[in-house]
Amino acid sequence: MNFANLLTGRWGAGSCRARAGLRSWPVMTLVVGSVLVGYTLVASAQTPSDQQSPSAASPKAQPSQLALPPVDLKSLPRNIFLDQKKIVTAPFHMSVSEWQWTVPLAFVGAGLLASDTAIEKHVPTDPSTVSHATTASNAGLAAMGAIGGGMFLLGHFGNNDQERETGLLSAEAGFDAFLDTEILGYAFGRQRPFTGKNRGYFFHGGDSFPSQHAAISWAIASVIAHEYSGPFTQFLVYGLASGIDAARFVGQKHWASDLLVGSAIGWYTGRQVFRSRSHYSNAEIERWGTFNKGEDFGNGRNPANMGSPYVPLDSWIYPAMERLIALGYIQSADLGMRPWTRMECARLLQEANQPVQDNAANSGQAQHIYKALTAEFADEEARFEGAPNLGVSLDSIYTRGTQIAGKPLRDGFDFGQTIVNDYGRPYSQGFNNVTGFSAHSTIGPLSFYVRTEYQHAPSAAGLSPLAAQTIANVDFLPTPPPTTPVPAINQMNLLEGYVGMQLDNWQFTVGKQAEWWGADKSGPMLFSTNAAPILMLQVSRVKPFKLPLLGNIRLDYLVGRLTGYHWVYGATAGYTGSWTQTLNDQPFIVGEKVSLKPSPDLELGISVTALFGGPGVPANLHKLLQAGFSSGNGAPGTPSDPGDRRGGFDFNYRVPGMRDWLSFYADAFTDDEANPWVAWNKTALTSGLYLSRVPGLQKLDFRVEGIYTDPPGSKTTQDGFFYHNDRFLSGYTNNGYLIGSWIGRQGQGADAWMSYWINPKSKVQLNFRHQKTSKEFIPQGGTLTDIGVSGDYRLTSDLDLSAWVQHERWLFPVIQPDQAKNVTAALQISFEPRGWFHRSAAKPTSNQP
Repeated sequence: MNFANLLTGRWGAGSCRARAGLRSWPVMTLVVGSVLVGYTLVASAQTPSDQQSPSAASPKAQPSQLALPPVDLKSLPRNIFLDQKKIVTAPFHMSVSEWQWTVPLAFVGAGLLASDTAIEKHVPTDPSTVSHATTASNAGLAAMGAIGGGMFLLGHFGNNDQERETGLLSAEAGFDAFLDTEILGYAFGRQRPFTGKNRGYFFHGGDSFPSQHAAISWAIASVIAHEYSGPFTQFLVYGLASGIDAARFVGQKHWASDLLVGSAIGWYTGRQVFRSRSHYSNAEIERWGTFNKGEDFGNGRNPANMGSPYVPLDSWIYPAMERLIALGYIQSADLGMRPWTRMECARLLQEANQPVQDNAANSGQAQHIYKALTAEFADEEARFEGAPNLGVSLDSIYTRGTQIAGKPLRDGFDFGQTIVNDYGRPYSQGFNNVTGFSAHSTIGPLSFYVRTEYQHAPSAAGLSPLAAQTIANVDFLPTPPPTTPVPAINQMNLLEGYVGMQLDNWQFTVGKQAEWWGADKSGPMLFSTNAAPILMLQVSRVKPFKLPLLGNIRLDYLVGRLTGYHWVYGATAGYTGSWTQTLNDQPFIVGEKVSLKPSPDLELGISVTALFGGPGVPANLHKLLQAGFSSGNGAPGTPSDPGDRRGGFDFNYRVPGMRDWLSFYADAFTDDEANPWVAWNKTALTSGLYLSRVPGLQKLDFRVEGIYTDPPGSKTTQDGFFYHNDRFLSGYTNNGYLIGSWIGRQGQGADAWMSYWINPKSKVQLNFRHQKTSKEFIPQGGTLTDIGVSGDYRLTSDLDLSAWVQHERWLFPVIQPDQAKNVTAALQISFEPRGWFHRSAAKPTSNQP
């Protein structure tokens, strides 16, 4: 049984007999009985003193000393009028902390709007099931109202003022929710599921959005949960409200987004009524009034508004931080959404400080890692103590020479790649070189980062006629790509460079930036460093905030423009493009990701990306919104075409009983569907295990990943469905390299790494990689196998030496009939002169190796 079965009522063969015998009356009996039991538990969820004397208030429930008007029946109409006035004007006086969770919730709601129709496909259509669910939702709402009314009566006759107040405020919040959703329902006019064309169109005379049942039930639940804030009470009332939501969904009365928005309106309404009216709200205001404590450090400087550049994704910092996370010393880090800012890394180190000290006797490795990281982020930690956010640093000067002996693979979109996750740098047979530098600066809320390098790659032989024709066939090109030799590359390249501004832990950046959306080491499915960084506008929540039940939350939103596209299809103009790049024809990409951490051991991520724009469908605000949030579809290249959309889901879990050394993670995406949960038969997947320390060998870690874009036993992707689109024929690429995983289209493979850590900045690593491409995609298929060894050694505190050697065998008969071999050897020298060319208002601390 899986989650989709649970949601839709498809329980499998073992439950058919029980489900077939279900009738309306047993459903109502079950719901009402459960509610009565719940009410009894809620009413009794007080201290023993309450049970002995109904008039005595619990220690928690001491009346507020604020001069609040009495809560009684005669004041109810006036209070409802004042509530409506406050609700209408709420956006003009919302606090910063309220905006912090309202904005992400709006993004989640918009994402659900885009996926409503896909989710609705999995709703059961059996008339009996639908009827029973509808009955259950109505009975549940009636029972929720009865709980509020019962508490009023119990408090009135038992002389318990808090119970009486809870009943009255529940009625007030429920009536507020009723009025608000009634008005919004008619204003938005959204059609209900399975009406009209079953597309959920707005402004078509319906009343589906938002859900009135959800709003009323959550408003009542919110008041009760705030008045009696014990976890068991909250579980009961919020669980009942969630059950009503599920019943309305299964009963085909609402789309998923209707229920989410209705529930949010109800919860917020109940919370505001409680805070405005309750005489027992002091303790709860202290707990719930803001989701983040105000951060004011001595001189008034607020780290939430301090600009901070992102740590480069190929830095030694991430493996070191990941080991601290896997060992359990950092609880709030988000591995599925990187890069992190330098200030966020410093905050995570502050979180690790006490656990490392408390476990000093058994945390030798952790202490070494922690010491090296605190030296790296000394300036940022000083800013947490009140130092001004002002500084400039030359981070690194580096040069890397790479010699490739033998013919490499360079086309991961169609065949495979010899070098992966290298920022889309060019390479070819012979000697290759990159030489560059990186630097950053901060000035108050502003941050600046630049990484520029010279890139050289030798010329290469062109494609064979057979390989060119094969590419034309699998990519649906009107003509094959050229077979002429590829000229040598000698260029200066701004690898990454952006300007950022941070406001209340929201960072806005513009420029070329790299993303990593997943806990994978081989490369996440939707965003990795396999392709060149994209020129983009990005809005990112750099520090997590908390919501009840959901835990830590982060959000990332980006809009960028791709390069290197040769072919884009327009319905009015046919295939457009040529094998020379035209800037005006390059498509755009929009991406959204929400990361949740409901517990320190579990991290969940939901993501969406879409390509849009190009010839025939010019990019504008309407197309941007359509690509990111629309649930409709249209013929490729027409104005109704929302673009090439992908939905992703990932998680990372520290395994119970082995939490301090074993983690399990997975990363999945599906094309043209809202999320893998609704289309597992059309889903690509990476899954892996990470041992942060091998038992008995504290300095040794091991990681293994399995990956496929050719689902086992499925014929869905026999034309290379993943990463490809009928309109954007150059695929999910930037400047010719896959933006997502190196595995490419319709492939299966595995990666493994074993690392021995000499110290936090030095290691020796063995790696293995294998890829197999389906014969249903490329004639005769193809294979690739790499075995390599690498080493990173910190010679001094500011000088690093890195080297790696890789042996590869590959066979793609359409490229050449016999097996090919190549050996790649690279040597990189990196100089980090931060102690030499470094200016900061904070007192610098020398780095330690």
